[in-house]
Amino acid sequence: MLKKLQIGDKIGIFSPSYPATVLAEKRFIRAKAFLQQKGFEIVEGLLTGKEEVYRSGSPKDRAEELNTLLRDPSIKMIMSTIGGTNSNSMLPYIDYEAFKQNPKLVVGYSDATAVLLALYAKTGIQTFYGPALIPSFGEFEPFVNDTYTYFERYFCTPSVPYTIQKTEFWSDEMVNWLDYERPKALYPNEWKSVYEGVVRGRLIGGNNNTMYGFIGTEYYPEIKNGDILLIEDTGKDASTVEKNLAMLKLHGIFEKVSAILLGKHEWYDDLGTGKTSLDLLLEQLDGREIPILADIDCAHTHPMFPLAIGKEIEVNTINKTITCVEAWVE
Repeated sequence: MLKKLQIGDKIGIFSPSYPATVLAEKRFIRAKAFLQQKGFEIVEGLLTGKEEVYRSGSPKDRAEELNTLLRDPSIKMIMSTIGGTNSNSMLPYIDYEAFKQNPKLVVGYSDATAVLLALYAKTGIQTFYGPALIPSFGEFEPFVNDTYTYFERYFCTPSVPYTIQKTEFWSDEMVNWLDYERPKALYPNEWKSVYEGVVRGRLIGGNNNTMYGFIGTEYYPEIKNGDILLIEDTGKDASTVEKNLAMLKLHGIFEKVSAILLGKHEWYDDLGTGKTSLDLLLEQLDGREIPILADIDCAHTHPMFPLAIGKEIEVNTINKTITCVEAWVE
């Protein structure tokens, strides 16, 4: 069993795709300082401060950055700095045996989905869909504090069962990412449900656009009957969302899962159709009445709560709650 995070522990950071430690340096410095002030030691990966235009390094270099952290027994958690577009190119070069021999908390979201699901598929050890260093902890108040409260509750003071408490507000307003100019707009937070049910199952999923890049390969976990599917995305239009949802349908995933968690879609463009991501999901389900909890905050929006890939949760679409019912750390 993975051990809980404690003050003073080392958090290693890696850049699986986009070189944000360079291209968003101010936010990187702020994020690193935020976690250091909380008492954690940040161990920079080999590609920190490196960039090759759209990526932090070659596929092998990015894998080696991660492998170095995986092989270091002093590191308790490994966190992605950010996502990007091509973390899938790392997958053949990751040292899965090192992760199996020395398991640790691995957390991230967005394009890091490829790494998270591959590690789980190859080892059966849970990984965590949750905050990434630069977008999450380089954020300004109040949302950085809300995200950290979720993070601390989940990784530092865990207890089972744990029902996630929805925050009063959320935001995806696009403002200056690097320098503080004004507070983000606060939107009332409302989770939506379709089809009533109380379902328990193993959580699988992540960023849907990323899954498009490796689904059906040895690095994608086998979806089993009764699984609960998490899907979310950012900056996509209705056309792309439909394509990615159809991909899941064509792979037979909707025939197996018992519930779906649909994250808020940051900066979604409906292309003038008036159709939401939820509308497009229901269209692909084509009458299949799978309980859905939509617009949840395990997504690109702020704040963000973490969930363990590979561990059992309960989704209640009557009360609109998510409860972690299987221990994820000890």
